[in-house]
Amino acid sequence: MRRVVITGAGSVNALGRSVPETFAGLAEGRCGIVDLEFRDVERLSIRIGGQIRGYSAEEHFSRSEIALYDPFTQYALLSAREAMEQAGLEISEELSVRAGVIVGTSGGGLHTQDENYRLVYEEGKNRVHPFIVPRLMNNAAASHVSMRYGLKGPSYCVATACSSSNHAIGQAFHMIRSGATDVMLTGGSESMLVFGGIKAWEGLRVMSKDGCRPFSRTRNGMVQGEGSAMFVLEERERAIARGAPILAEISGFAMTSDASDIVMPSQDGAARAIEGALRDARMNPEEVGYINAHGTGTTANDKTECAAVRQVFGDHADRLMISSTKSMHGHLIGGTGAVELLAAIMALRDGIIAPTISYEEPDPECDLDVVPNTARNVKVTAVLSNAFAFGGLNAVLALRAA
Repeated sequence: MRRVVITGAGSVNALGRSVPETFAGLAEGRCGIVDLEFRDVERLSIRIGGQIRGYSAEEHFSRSEIALYDPFTQYALLSAREAMEQAGLEISEELSVRAGVIVGTSGGGLHTQDENYRLVYEEGKNRVHPFIVPRLMNNAAASHVSMRYGLKGPSYCVATACSSSNHAIGQAFHMIRSGATDVMLTGGSESMLVFGGIKAWEGLRVMSKDGCRPFSRTRNGMVQGEGSAMFVLEERERAIARGAPILAEISGFAMTSDASDIVMPSQDGAARAIEGALRDARMNPEEVGYINAHGTGTTANDKTECAAVRQVFGDHADRLMISSTKSMHGHLIGGTGAVELLAAIMALRDGIIAPTISYEEPDPECDLDVVPNTARNVKVTAVLSNAFAFGGLNAVLALRAA
């Protein structure tokens, strides 16, 4: 099987408008969770989130493009542009048919839905813009990215709630490794920070009103974020031949289903996904130095994930570093695994382990090294990135240093 490497990365999120800005935010332990600003926010009980402040679509897109692009599509396009520029990739006619796009998203065009529900139900309008369906459909971001770069191979979206990005990246990895494609643009994008999006999540009663504190005994729920991260994946020998920068190697991927409960996580399902990724990567558990955790800040998720890590790694769990960057950028739902993959790349490339910020008090049920509050400079050569979604759908990526 062919080896797969990451040659480009791009991101827009609450910590920064680029990968270098995001790396800086992760290394500094900066909190991007702020008071939300949008219409009717005062009607919500949850008023904080990892919102991208000061963003103006007009600075990046034409009027006709904005008519077609929901914010989640805009974020994906901006991230893809940065990733393609870093990779220095030119799409020839020959390559175009062996290159594709897979984007993870859970909500798709929620801004578009929210705005137009208001027009129809609140304001009584009987006519909406003809581009509403192309704006809100979940595959809009993948389609527009493929059109922007002329990628004519397999292109689609993945919607598996909070595991969407990891599933998308894992599928892109499989396509290159199997020989079905040579290059893939992949990642995730989400923009749920609108009145309807937050109101729906409020109903689950898993949201925090005051901050995201993964693994801390004082944690009281998750905090949503928004944004995107996209990556250029290539067959390794091809990337070396053209002198491309290699950020990291994806060496394994596994996905499992809990098949047990629609919202409660399963230790067994998570453990099987972690074990599967290690097995697929031919990676010994003792090689892993860092895990970017799913780490939502909910009571159930954090203790279940820690138990799964202990189950898989045994005594080595005490020597592992495991952190949740959701404490900084929020939970991007379908886009979260993509932004978190940046923390995994930073660990491998720069030897900087992103912290779990806002950590206040140890929890006996989360008794791992969660890198509390301050980043560390530690060289690691193998890492995992976990994603465990509602519906019991788990996806774990295994990466090695380039």
